[in-house]
Amino acid sequence: MKKLLSLWLIFSVGIAFSQTKISGTVLDDNSQPLPGANIIILGTTIGTVSDFDGNFNLTTDKKPPFSLQASSIGFDTVVIEITSQNQKVSFVLKEGTSLDEVVISASRTPERIFESPVTVERIGLKEIKTSASVDFYDGLENLKGVDVNTNSLTFKSVNTRGFATFANNRFMQLVDGMDNSTPALNFPIGNLVGMTETDVLSVELLPGASSALYGANAFNGILFMRSKNPFDHQGISASVKRGITSQKAAGNNPYTDVSFRAAYKFSNKFAGKINFGYLQGTDWAANSTQDKNRVGGTRENNINYDGVNVYGDIVSTNIRAAAGGLGIIPNVSVSRTGYNEADLTDYNAESVKADWGLYYRPFEDDFEISYVGKVGTGSTIYQGTNRYYIDGFFQEQHKLELKNKNFFLRGYLVADKAGNSYDMVATAIQINRAWKSDEQWFGDYINTFVGATFSGATEDQAHAAARLAAENGRFEPGTPEFEAAFNKSISDPDILTGSKFQDASKYYHADGNYNFSDLIDFAEIQVGGSYRKYNLNSFGTIYTDIDGPIDYSEYGIYTQIQKNIELNYALELKLTGSVRYDKSEFFDGFFSPRISAGLTINKNHNVRASVQTGFRNPTTQDLFIGLDTGAYVLVGSAPENLDRYSRPYNISPAGQLLGQPATINQSGRAGYTNSYTASSALAAAANGNAALLEVANPDIVKPEQVSSAEIGYRGKFSNITIDFSMYYNKYKDFISQGRVIAPFYGNVISDASTAFEAIKNDDFQIYGTYTNAEADVKSYGASIGISTKVFGDFDLSGSYTYAKLDFDQAKYPSFVTNFNTPEHKFKASFGNTELFKNFGFNVSYRFSDDYFWEGTFGDGVVPEFHVVDAQINYTVPSIKSIFKAGATNLTGKEYYTAFGTGFIGSMYYLSWTINNL
Repeated sequence: MKKLLSLWLIFSVGIAFSQTKISGTVLDDNSQPLPGANIIILGTTIGTVSDFDGNFNLTTDKKPPFSLQASSIGFDTVVIEITSQNQKVSFVLKEGTSLDEVVISASRTPERIFESPVTVERIGLKEIKTSASVDFYDGLENLKGVDVNTNSLTFKSVNTRGFATFANNRFMQLVDGMDNSTPALNFPIGNLVGMTETDVLSVELLPGASSALYGANAFNGILFMRSKNPFDHQGISASVKRGITSQKAAGNNPYTDVSFRAAYKFSNKFAGKINFGYLQGTDWAANSTQDKNRVGGTRENNINYDGVNVYGDIVSTNIRAAAGGLGIIPNVSVSRTGYNEADLTDYNAESVKADWGLYYRPFEDDFEISYVGKVGTGSTIYQGTNRYYIDGFFQEQHKLELKNKNFFLRGYLVADKAGNSYDMVATAIQINRAWKSDEQWFGDYINTFVGATFSGATEDQAHAAARLAAENGRFEPGTPEFEAAFNKSISDPDILTGSKFQDASKYYHADGNYNFSDLIDFAEIQVGGSYRKYNLNSFGTIYTDIDGPIDYSEYGIYTQIQKNIELNYALELKLTGSVRYDKSEFFDGFFSPRISAGLTINKNHNVRASVQTGFRNPTTQDLFIGLDTGAYVLVGSAPENLDRYSRPYNISPAGQLLGQPATINQSGRAGYTNSYTASSALAAAANGNAALLEVANPDIVKPEQVSSAEIGYRGKFSNITIDFSMYYNKYKDFISQGRVIAPFYGNVISDASTAFEAIKNDDFQIYGTYTNAEADVKSYGASIGISTKVFGDFDLSGSYTYAKLDFDQAKYPSFVTNFNTPEHKFKASFGNTELFKNFGFNVSYRFSDDYFWEGTFGDGVVPEFHVVDAQINYTVPSIKSIFKAGATNLTGKEYYTAFGTGFIGSMYYLSWTINNL
């Protein structure tokens, strides 16, 4: 036993003496500590991170000599040789420019923004710390060329280069390589169930088509959010924000945003982390009573009034047709009285999200196996065809990934549940019908109108008396009858009687990439591919899946070759070529090539040019939706979907006098095979002129394509950096929604006279169809960003963006592009991270030109707006904390970014962030 003990002591002492201990500091070139800097032994994954004061300690079994590297985003990398045990070192990292920052997204390989073959925008830890926005996701509004449309407080839609809607399926959002799109909606819903701010490492954004590397949905741009790896970023971090939102419509309301991160490196082989975030506030209330049907219209002066944020009044009928063609009844449409949006929602905005990750490096090198899980739930308002309260929405993601510096292979699942979400427009309609059916309401209206007319009343007086009589006993908001009808509707998923959404959709995704740079010397060659399978399961409330889930799949493969050619000591040429092939089971495959060249001149100037193509497959909604919005029925155009949506319709008394049955069944196929354009049918009915009718019969949808050319320049002039780009896009088979009217009887081609009678008698259904436009659609634009240091160490930057749609609206008057982008945007920022010791500030400004918003909910001008955000921050190293006081929309002038949404007010907040490395 004594011998064994002696051997154990000798062994233990030997191990202790064989360990190398290194300590030191990491400072910037102003001698300020750099927290969160990565310190790593070159050639290994052994390393650590500097603490809040810039200090670090590292213990390793590796014997000197070896090289120790320190790096931090936005700073030059420094390497120091370690020659002895217990060595103390001091790293001084020189701050670089924004063009020196490293990105991964542009070419799927690390490279400086300066050398990127395409335009790329980025925010990192420094930008998050200094941003005047309330959180990192809102900070995207300050990036050059980026549009952020505010749907609600917790749901913002990011877009670039035009064609933006809240259902933005032209833009992709990835979190650590996982698509953040919801399976049910097929587009990202902002950061509602995304990342917590304390875990964000960097955000990269590629404007424009990126299909050559990222596939079908990377059509207008792609957003990459990367989190902190627990091997590199350890410890506990927390952030608390408290403040108020201020809006005229909703008043002043409390706002809370809390996030927490814990990460631990158990050994050089194993590490893990957990994150939690909670946000709660009051949404921007929407209370516009503007009439969609008549300029200056009100309920008092328009019998067919349809208020923007008044719901239920979309139910309208031609009272002469409803009266069987009785001549004493005027040939006009009358709408039911609706309810204000505030009567149909509590405006609670909430987000609760958590994620966790386990990371394993079996060989203590860069080969890593990881599992990541994410869950999130929340409440927000989404504006699509109607206004929807997304209440208790739940989404989960699970990913398993293997990777090293040369490859990755990942598979993940994304699943969602609709929770208690409901359609506010449909809810208002059902509350009205719970009190009095449409037939009874219009019958009361017509009977009272006739009686008043016979009594000598004028037409206006007769209408007023008719509405008063029809409204007798109406459920008023706040009454038990109203609450009972409201609760019944939002609990009923049957679209004919309720307004609740049900959903349990999911998709499975796998993708991989291999970089041959360690095996092939003459160029960097990558190959990769992806596969996705959708499982749509909305129980018939969104899709035509009443009989069971809908499954379909798509896949893609790609390759890229990149070559650096040193022409002479002053010139270096970087050539990149890539091509991707994608195939959906419903459509022929597509090739998406990209070719780019970048010429670096004297290491300070870079000129680039690229030509690329992109495409997007029709979305799940384009293919399989079957949704009655109240105003019209959306029917996807997958061939098997056209007959999956079918329902009975009542025929008017006037139609029955023509010999038609009391009810008929009509499927969504009628919208594609027996329809008129909605605009021509309504005009023909109003004028009694069949010659105005235009046959629609749209083709079923197929993939959309874009060809894009871009040139750009990046340069450094002393302390000034410039980033400029221009682009031109040409679209083919542009996917669009159309409005058509399908008569309940008569054929629009072979029996047009009977079909016209159906139109005049209000015996028709309006459909929203999905098809490809014949029109040539083009767009072009440019952006420039300039940043510099002024007055010593004050940061000053600004950008200007120009965007223009090139489309002949006069030739295609009924075609809607949804460009939804201001022609001119200007953004600027001014601040200092160290105005005096531990104190910094930042002020940002955004200007947007006015523009015309086109959407399925409604169209209208969005006026120009000017927004000023500001923040001051104070660092307290002794408690590893940063305190910040900030305000958004500091001037208090309310604005909006889309027609129909609530006005955006101001936010005032205080935050305390602890140990966020």
